[in-house]
Amino acid sequence: LNNLGIKRGMNIADVGAGTGRLSFPMAKRTGPKGRVYAADIQQEMLDIIEDKKKKKQLKNLIAVKSTKKRTGLPRNKIDIAIMVDVYHELSWPEEVMTDLSKAMRKGGMVVLVEYRGEDPSVPIKPLHKMTKAQVLKEMSSADFGLKYSHTVDALPRQHMIFFQKM
Repeated sequence: LNNLGIKRGMNIADVGAGTGRLSFPMAKRTGPKGRVYAADIQQEMLDIIEDKKKKKQLKNLIAVKSTKKRTGLPRNKIDIAIMVDVYHELSWPEEVMTDLSKAMRKGGMVVLVEYRGEDPSVPIKPLHKMTKAQVLKEMSSADFGLKYSHTVDALPRQHMIFFQKM
């Protein structure tokens, strides 16, 4: 989370949020004026998030029901969108990324966190890894309106690859 540049008042999307492992600490960092949209296609995950949200009395975390092709995120609102080990699992990556791009504010950052495909020592099946070159190629579609910004390799097994919304 320290590498994301989260500031108070930001709107953040945790795409493929699961049980909200990252959503909750991000909501704390954005403060009461920020928003974290925890998006997932599984209603069971969103139910867990809603239950935790009530227990923690968080008002700035919003559970969002996504589909296989749409994020469900509001348009032109997101400052940072993060997908942790999600992108390679998408059945409809072009549709999802086009939709996510519409949710991004100009200058906002899309961050893909994926296991390093070029590192054979990472004990993950190749199907669940992506090389940096592969990620860059996938994100190069003009429809996404994204430009490569930088990569952070601070995690032991994953790339954090940043793209800026143009």
